[in-house]
Amino acid sequence: MSRSYFEMHFAILLAGFSGIFGELITLNETLLVFYRVLFSSVILILIFLQSKRNSSKKIAFSKTNLLLISNGALLALHWVFFFGSIKASTVSMGILCLSLASFFTALLDPLLNKKRISINNLFLSSLSLIGISLIFGFDSTYREGIILGIISSILVSFFTLFNESLVKKHDTLKVTMLQMVGGTIIMGSVVFIGASFLNFQFVVPKGLDLVYITILATICTVFMYTLLNRSLRNINSFTVNLNFNLEPIYGIVLAFIIFNEGENFNLTFWIGVTLILASLLLQYVFSKPTKVLKLTKK
Repeated sequence: MSRSYFEMHFAILLAGFSGIFGELITLNETLLVFYRVLFSSVILILIFLQSKRNSSKKIAFSKTNLLLISNGALLALHWVFFFGSIKASTVSMGILCLSLASFFTALLDPLLNKKRISINNLFLSSLSLIGISLIFGFDSTYREGIILGIISSILVSFFTLFNESLVKKHDTLKVTMLQMVGGTIIMGSVVFIGASFLNFQFVVPKGLDLVYITILATICTVFMYTLLNRSLRNINSFTVNLNFNLEPIYGIVLAFIIFNEGENFNLTFWIGVTLILASLLLQYVFSKPTKVLKLTKK
């Protein structure tokens, strides 16, 4: 169990760098995500083919594999709104909006899985919601970015809930690979339709953009989501999403260092951040070992 928590937190740390690359890469969010999932797919397919464990296995056409591909498409759409939020506001603001994922998970999990609504989960998530609300009101220039970020958090909540059941039954490498393939299919379709009919300008990454996208795909995608999928075998989706509230902290610190964003934030902003952090700390107080899903030994 401790290993799963370590993998989850290391994945969160890597995720904190994603927003930084979203700001550094000059491509628009659609092309950025397209190349991210494309590069990740190629890397994962090569790893899968070279793996001794999987070299003799084939990816059959099945309902489960279609679900994995579809969930990957959902993840890619989440990234489009996430990077769109960053480009419309700031790195810190885009990442902070992801804290609402725990709130939406607390609402969606009982509906999708026919469970009772957890009062503790709703309370903790509401702290994040209040924090975001305070941040939302402090400067109208960030509102477009916050709206895109909220949509992003809804999409990632659906992704995590669907992913929780899938990763427990299938090989981590296979899950991550099919998800990236699904993301490539949906984003490739979007780019093709946009370039063909909507005057969308297709651009091939060069120079630093190519370097940043390669790092984003290998370290902050392939490696990060492999760790995340492994941790979901033992940790429930609400705990993962709530712990992902640490991502804003990593991202904000990095944004302060690299982009000097802190000078634009006032007291109301920091009160909102404090509430978001409080929701994370209280989760550890309220959580019980019986609430954590255990890996079934085979």
